[in-house]
Amino acid sequence: MRRAWILLGVLAPAIAASPTAANAGTLAIVGGTVETASPAGRIPDGTVLIRDGRIVAVGAAIDIPAGAEIVDARGKIVTPGFMDPVSTIGLSEVSLEPSTVDTNVANDRFGASLDAADAFNPRSMLIPVNRIDGVTRAVVTPVGVAGGVIVGRSAAVNFGDAAAAVDRRHVAVHAMFGEAGAAQAGGARTAAFARLREALGDARDFGQNRRAWEQAGRRDYGLHHHDLEALQPVLRGELPLVVHVERASDIVALIELADEFGVRLIVTGGAEAWMVADRLAAAGVPVIINALANLPHSFESLGATLENAARLAAAGVTVAFGPDSTGGGSHNSRNLGQSAGVAVANGLPWQVGLAAITANPARIYGLEDVGQLQPGFVADVVIWDGDPLEVTSYPDAVYINGRAMPMESRHTLLRDRYLELLNLR
Repeated sequence: MRRAWILLGVLAPAIAASPTAANAGTLAIVGGTVETASPAGRIPDGTVLIRDGRIVAVGAAIDIPAGAEIVDARGKIVTPGFMDPVSTIGLSEVSLEPSTVDTNVANDRFGASLDAADAFNPRSMLIPVNRIDGVTRAVVTPVGVAGGVIVGRSAAVNFGDAAAAVDRRHVAVHAMFGEAGAAQAGGARTAAFARLREALGDARDFGQNRRAWEQAGRRDYGLHHHDLEALQPVLRGELPLVVHVERASDIVALIELADEFGVRLIVTGGAEAWMVADRLAAAGVPVIINALANLPHSFESLGATLENAARLAAAGVTVAFGPDSTGGGSHNSRNLGQSAGVAVANGLPWQVGLAAITANPARIYGLEDVGQLQPGFVADVVIWDGDPLEVTSYPDAVYINGRAMPMESRHTLLRDRYLELLNLR
């Protein structure tokens, strides 16, 4: 509700073009300070030219075709849309109402083969709430499987098209280690680690001996054959394995396991990741952190610090931010800008902070055409009334796939309803 009350009495800006016009032809956003989150960096008095949902040109001196719709962004800041890299939006509507939560499984029949895309609701009421604060995409994932350390496959989604919201069904396989994994495996990290090694070992053996298994000429495996199939792209290096882990020693153990099986590893959580930043950088392992994590929430995060992101980036680690890096967040993706701002206030360069919520999440998942303002990329564009990493700044307009989004949510509708009842409009 913060947006609702801060905006009381303020007229809605008239900067956004109509959805029909923006989608139908060519759109030029002109005059703003364009933060590309790409090697082009910042472009003062820049232009972003969009055609048929894609960016065709970005620069300070762009020829605008006749008939193009022009949006005046003078005095504004123009950025790519934000991406939440570990989210349950569309999978969890009301956290305390089990019938609306599709993130946790109470049995261990399936694990890696669970598919977030199958349950994703593109009409979730939480999507507009987060979208009007500049969030245009997310990677949505299951959270937990009873008795299992591998929790399922995530999907890349956009918040602009209910009919085609899932951009890619499988972007990663997710797992748990540390305290969360130990709890699922019987209470000890040793058991969680053994389960994870067994799963990868069985999947490798299954892939190498599938025909023998089909003919009952191979040993039984600890996982269902659908889970073993789901792990094949991980072993081939086509999909990353995303593991939630906080403690520095646990991160090192995972780096060594990933190297043993030739797996692309992504760390989420990472409260103590800064302690082993050199190991992460040398292994090329990116880290998704909650930049607001400052105090220990358990014994495995005693090293939590607001300087985590700055120290990781200084060591050469690719960093992304999630409002809840455990994968349990659905309501507060809208706080991504605040997370980046806090990291910047604690030593992270501003441009790196913006990349951590735009270009980096896309890059670490192999989503090659989102997260930056450059030619050929999807036209997810946000026009801000101030610094997007400041909590008092808000979008004047949000475009997804080149189409202007309605700047309303259930929060703004509730605000307007009571303004009307109180005769304040």
